[in-house]
Amino acid sequence: MSTGPSLYRRHRPRTFADVVGQEHVVRTLQNAVEQNKVHHAYLFVGSRGTGKTSMAKILAACLNCERGPTTTPCGTCDACIAIANATSLDVIEMDAASNNSVDDIRDLREKVAYAPVSGRHKVYILDEAHMLSSQAWNAFLKTLEEPPPRTIFVLATTEAQKVLPTVVDRCHRFDFSRPSVAEVTTVLERVVAAEEIEIEPGAIALIARHATGSFRDALGTLEQLVTYSGGAGISAADVLAVLGVTDSEQLFEAIAAVVARDPAAAIRAAATLGETGRDPGQVLRDLEIHARELLAVQVLGEVPAELRLTPERDRRLAEQAAALGRNDAIRLLDLISAALQATANGAQARIQLELVLVKAAAPEVDPSMAAVLARLERLEGGTPAVPASADPVRAVATQEVPAPSPPSAPPAPNLDAARASWPAVVDLVRTDNAMLAGALEAARPVAVDEGSLTLAFPSGASFLKRKAEQDDYRRAAAEAVSSVTGQRLALRYELQDLDQTEESSGSELSGEELVRRFVEEFDAEEILEDESDKTPTN
Repeated sequence: MSTGPSLYRRHRPRTFADVVGQEHVVRTLQNAVEQNKVHHAYLFVGSRGTGKTSMAKILAACLNCERGPTTTPCGTCDACIAIANATSLDVIEMDAASNNSVDDIRDLREKVAYAPVSGRHKVYILDEAHMLSSQAWNAFLKTLEEPPPRTIFVLATTEAQKVLPTVVDRCHRFDFSRPSVAEVTTVLERVVAAEEIEIEPGAIALIARHATGSFRDALGTLEQLVTYSGGAGISAADVLAVLGVTDSEQLFEAIAAVVARDPAAAIRAAATLGETGRDPGQVLRDLEIHARELLAVQVLGEVPAELRLTPERDRRLAEQAAALGRNDAIRLLDLISAALQATANGAQARIQLELVLVKAAAPEVDPSMAAVLARLERLEGGTPAVPASADPVRAVATQEVPAPSPPSAPPAPNLDAARASWPAVVDLVRTDNAMLAGALEAARPVAVDEGSLTLAFPSGASFLKRKAEQDDYRRAAAEAVSSVTGQRLALRYELQDLDQTEESSGSELSGEELVRRFVEEFDAEEILEDESDKTPTN
């Protein structure tokens, strides 16, 4: 690899044809140059590393090239070379973060009055324009509105909302979108070929994804890896080491513990992740990215192009997405989000990582609504297994989306179905009303008539029966029955000696024991009927 300026400076686009992405900006500026309708002020808005300054320099080269004005500057004339090397006297770059005072702007106004030195136009590129103070903008406003002939201003900013509206109104605004992973990969591959760098395809994909939409960051990372490898080939492991990214194998193992519902394995996976020496907060963020990828594969039915690294990893991602329940993936993302917020407020990231994985692997230890829904999904059939006919490897390779399984039909309204679905009804009620769920847990379906379901409480649980008969409680229980069974049934309650029924398993608790457990669990107070009827005396 040649030495000298950074990779980014050596390979930044010099003409519109070199630009990857930003088609709307390229097309508009090309037409403006060709039709001699270049505006006197432009506002380039976009996140860092998206090519705002490079686009401004391309525009300056188009206007000042010795063969111009042209949309294809030669890149070899004195003007083009000076602009590329930032030595042109007619293309002035300013950093508004360090030149934001009124005096700086007054000095700029004085220099604007002078004609171009050697080119056709003077181009002022003001980076981080939002950093100018209000007083500086007011001093600059008149010059921006009516600049001298052949003077163009390009204001670049990452925070357009901080630029005065009166300034925005006087500029043609272009919003630079973040480049996709594929676009960043294209630039990396171009640079790797030009510099003759030996690097694994999977390593390029990792760099592109970690750059989070910044060409500059991607090329900076590549340059750092060239130094790290000492001229040897760059592998995916090198990228993980330099960037401090968690090894994908460890992330797969952590999610495998969630799929297996194994909290012990989840704790071990958290320990393994912690032993890598990487920041636990970064591990949480990497786990979040992995969970998001699994959800994307679940929704799309395939591994999308922007997530592909190697055939082996793509296959494993598809398999794990098929094995992980949809509710589990969403709940895992919610748990990670809460953990990241907790760490931002001072909680220990290592402990938060352990809590995330244990709660994800064992929903029964998590009292949240999402955890109850995960348990309900398991009660209604568990995590969907991968059908024998569904080959995730083939789905990835051929980009075929397996046909979705038809939704399960609701159980018919008979007594056996009602008894089988009753635990799921109680769990669903518990998401909103733990006291009602505690009462209904003591009941059992004993009869299904036309449009009604009869629930029996133990003979000694009249207190629980009265609670369930309250209008709002009865309504909530009926809605839960409808949601689980798909049948809208009226609920009837009665007391029975359940231990003597034909279907009794002998394991039901007595009425007194049920009341005792209800009092303990909900910190309630038992009021005997005789006592409730007594009139208090002084």
